[in-house]
Amino acid sequence: MAWDFETDPEFQQELDWVEEFVRTEVEPVDQVIEHAWNTRDPLRNKLIKPLQQKVRERRLWACHLGPELGGPGYGQLKLALLNEKLGRTHSGPVVFGCQAPDSGNAEILAHYGSDYLKKTYLEPLLENEIASCFSMTEPHGGSDPTGFRTTAVLDGDTWVINGEKWFSSHALFAEFLIVMAVTEPEAPRHRSTSMFVVPADAPGVERVRDVSVWGHEERVGTHQYLRYNDVRVPAENLLGERGEGFAVAQTRLGGGRIHHAMRTVGLVGQAFELMKRRAVSRTTKGERLADKQLVQEMIADSWIQLEQFRLLVLRTAWKIDKYNDYRTVRPDIAAVKAAMPQVLLDVASRAIQIHGSLGISKELPFGKWVMESFHMGLADGATEVHKVNLAKALLRRTQPDDGLFPPYILPTLSEQAHQRYADVIAESGTHE
Repeated sequence: MAWDFETDPEFQQELDWVEEFVRTEVEPVDQVIEHAWNTRDPLRNKLIKPLQQKVRERRLWACHLGPELGGPGYGQLKLALLNEKLGRTHSGPVVFGCQAPDSGNAEILAHYGSDYLKKTYLEPLLENEIASCFSMTEPHGGSDPTGFRTTAVLDGDTWVINGEKWFSSHALFAEFLIVMAVTEPEAPRHRSTSMFVVPADAPGVERVRDVSVWGHEERVGTHQYLRYNDVRVPAENLLGERGEGFAVAQTRLGGGRIHHAMRTVGLVGQAFELMKRRAVSRTTKGERLADKQLVQEMIADSWIQLEQFRLLVLRTAWKIDKYNDYRTVRPDIAAVKAAMPQVLLDVASRAIQIHGSLGISKELPFGKWVMESFHMGLADGATEVHKVNLAKALLRRTQPDDGLFPPYILPTLSEQAHQRYADVIAESGTHE
């Protein structure tokens, strides 16, 4: 029987090193640079590149990648424990080479890219020499990619792309864009789209405007509203086969969702730690906040939520390793994704309340984390969509009952039990 909640000592040593490294080396960088994803920022490069080299020397660089791509090939359970340490920082994922959307885009290129695309884009992306963008969402489409209007039409040996994409992640920094477009308009909806690599400077890529997010303090929004006006790319820039856009997208979205959850465990844990420290440090009316029963309730509720979420994430990661198939674990991933924003919102909100006016000020990060919880509830699919998908998956596994009344009503169960034990009842002389 295998049922273990311990980390093997050798890997725990690595986690201890990461914990110390993140606190002493990475967190201070967060206070100096504007955006860790901006590979064109000289200050960012001077501070982050030496840290990345230390991570490489420790053999902890891009741990989500297999050895064939220069990573150690960690399973999802190890990645969960590692990402928990990185999640409370802005720069941590970049320093360790596992930042979104680049990590997911690299997986797509590794699985479906031509030799040319791998050489031109994948190799520098894995080295964090460039950044990338995932350009999927459309202004009218929301969480329903089956209604996309952006099209790609094959003209000789080039694809011609037309349409609009909203909230294209980190397009401000990107050297290339991965674009999802309709190529088979007559096919069933889940076989109608394809994925393409588009150079960021390709003629016809129009940046309608930069998009900022509340709680993010960068001077210019890093996401963009893009318009594709007769953008031409070579036929070999197609990722996968025609009509396989949904399948290609799942290569990155399945792993990306669980990785976001792993990092959120660390972020919620940071909010919880700061909440506790304030509770035992601050006094009012002659008592510590920690001695107030309503504060104690906030602490208890936060710990319970955090531990429940953490165990759900770790078990889901373990199941991915066990089955090696995201489709098998899709309901678990949906549950993790649905739970994630609420846990962060609740714990960060309680942290604000315990810190009082300091909590709502920009001198602490809680307001940003509250807004980030809503971001999490939308990115990679809205929470409501994941709840619906989870419910459908659970109900598909449930067999309906026949008859006017369900077979588990108490009169029926009592009758069945008495029939089963009729001889025993008769011998004992017991009468109803």
